[in-house]
Amino acid sequence: MEITFNTPALLFPAISLLLLAYTNRYLALAALIRKLHDEYMRGEKNHLLLKQIKILRTRINLVRLMQSAGVFAFVCCVVTMYGVYQQWTILTEAVFALSMLALLGSLVISLVEVSLSTKALEWELSDMEELERSNFFTDWWRGRDEKKKPE
Repeated sequence: MEITFNTPALLFPAISLLLLAYTNRYLALAALIRKLHDEYMRGEKNHLLLKQIKILRTRINLVRLMQSAGVFAFVCCVVTMYGVYQQWTILTEAVFALSMLALLGSLVISLVEVSLSTKALEWELSDMEELERSNFFTDWWRGRDEKKKPE
């Protein structure tokens, strides 16, 4: 495969947008942590709050890893472009592959963080009994059963 200046340059906008999304994720988590910290300090300690605080530490670490992998991918793209300029074919291909792997790793970590975020939201909703017993599938199934009943 021949790598030109355009090859790593294609990743610049993608990586930049991912880093922006990761930064927004971090800022949202920081605001949530501050809110939960205030609740905790006011003495509003319940099992749900403690679960969320515990999972937030993991999520912050994952966001930091996502950002680190994204920055590493960005640096590898720059090194790849320099390697193309210097005509270091083997090094250029290896570093570009490393950049792609770092980007992939960043996306996988992002997926894990999103799943933890979803779990935290499910905990938040679980204290509402109506929503706990009802969801799209159970509502659909109930509606299906009601249509079958003769009137």
